Amino acid sequence: MNKINAITMVCLAAATFVGCSKTETAKPAAPPPDRYYMPTQAQPKLPTIKIYLGAEVLDTELALTPRQEATGMMFRTNIPEDDSMLFDLHVPQAASFWMTNCPVSESAAYISPDGVIEEIHHFEKNDSIPVVATNNNILFVLETADGWFARHNISVGTVIRGEKGSLPESIPPP
Repeated sequence: MNKINAITMVCLAAATFVGCSKTETAKPAAPPPDRYYMPTQAQPKLPTIKIYLGAEVLDTELALTPRQEATGMMFRTNIPEDDSMLFDLHVPQAASFWMTNCPVSESAAYISPDGVIEEIHHFEKNDSIPVVATNNNILFVLETADGWFARHNISVGTVIRGEKGSLPESIPPP
């Protein structure tokens, strides 16, 4: 390598090093806003859609964003018979829900991507132990007043539909 090429290489290396160094005014990247979010109060009523479970109809709140999902029905001290919340998990998985900061027991249906109820569970108030689905094909979770599914004769295998057809077609994007 000749002397000019060597000097050029040293200058390029120095420029690269200087260009990659941090300045005093650079701020560290902030964590994603909802990554460490811990709710401290009940959220206001969320937008709703009508869902159909056999002959039953529910105006169901939609928990679509990470913050809405994290809060769910926490801190609500009363869940009327016709209140419910639907969670869109965005990808099929072995759903895992718990009742931390939920002073009222609930029932929940774990639902497949095609809108079929795969499992129904009782959630005991303030229980921090997760209720994990027995399979990894759960895309939606529907929370209702405790015992709602039994009182309305809704069982595993029931297909849930929305206003626009199938459950996935009826849920707007977050």
